[in-house]
Amino acid sequence: MTFALPRLRPCRCLLTIAIVCVAFLPSAADAEATKIKDLEFASPDGHSLKLDLYLSPQPDSPLLVWIHGGGWRAGSKARCPVSWLTDEGFAVASISYRLTDKGTFPDQIHDCKAAVRWLRANADKYGYSVDRIAVGGSSAGGHLAALLGTTGDVKALEGNVGGNEDQSSRVDAIVDFFGPTDFVHRTKTQPHKTTEKGSPVSLLLGGPADKKVKAAKLASPIHHVSADDPPLLIFHGTDDTTVLIAQSDRFAEAYRKAGLSVRYEKLDGAKHGGAVFYSGEQRKTLTEFLNKHLR
Repeated sequence: MTFALPRLRPCRCLLTIAIVCVAFLPSAADAEATKIKDLEFASPDGHSLKLDLYLSPQPDSPLLVWIHGGGWRAGSKARCPVSWLTDEGFAVASISYRLTDKGTFPDQIHDCKAAVRWLRANADKYGYSVDRIAVGGSSAGGHLAALLGTTGDVKALEGNVGGNEDQSSRVDAIVDFFGPTDFVHRTKTQPHKTTEKGSPVSLLLGGPADKKVKAAKLASPIHHVSADDPPLLIFHGTDDTTVLIAQSDRFAEAYRKAGLSVRYEKLDGAKHGGAVFYSGEQRKTLTEFLNKHLR
C-alpha cells in the first residue's frame, strides 16, 4: 500500500525552519562578557593612563567605574574585584591614576575625572550607557570614588587632563569600600597615618596633613557633601585598624544630614579588605544598589 505525504505550504515550512533555528541561537544570558585591556584615556606629562573595560553582552549596560586602592602609592587596575558585575548586566571600567611617586594631590582626582569624561565620550563606541554611570573603589580608591562623586561642580578638582572637556564627570551613584573621607578629622584620630613623613596621606598631599590643612580639607569628601550629591553605598569593617570605621560613620551621617540617600553596611569583625566584601550578602547588596539607582 502506498501512502502520500501531506504537502506543506511553503510559508508554513519556512516558519517551522525559522522556529527551529531560533531555538538553537545563544541567549543573552549564554553570551560571554568581553574584556578590553589597556585603553589609554590620557597621558599627563607623558605618563600613560589606561583602563580595562569589562563589557556585558547586554547592550546599553549601566557602567561602574572602579578605582583601585593601595594607599595612593601602589595598586593596579589589573585587580578588579567587581568584574563579576558583567554577569548582572553591568559594564565595568577599571582605571589607573598617577600614584604619589608621579604626582601629588589633586593629580589623582584629575585623572579619575578624566577617565569618566573619556568613558562618556566613548560610550557609543563600546556599547555601554552614557547616562547611567556609578563610581566605586576600595581604600584609597574608595576615597577617590567618594571625592569624585561629591565634587561634580568643583572646578578646582576637575582639571583638564585628557581633554573631553565637553563631557561631564558627574556620576549617578557612589560605592565606597572602607575609604578615608576626612583627613582633617583623621589627623586627630590617626596622626601616624597623616602627619608622619612618608605616611600615605603625607605623600598624597605633598606634606603632613596638619601643615597642608587647605589641601587636606579639599581632598576630603565629607567637606564637599551637598544636597545634589548622588546616592551612596558604604561598606566598612568594624575591626578595620587601617582606616577607622569612624571615617565612614561620619561620612554617612553627613549624607543623612544633607537629606541624601545613603546605605551603610557595617561588616562585623571585618578588617581592611578581603574577599568578604565582594561575596555573599555584600555582592547581593551591591547589585541591588546599582539596579535601584542605575536602571
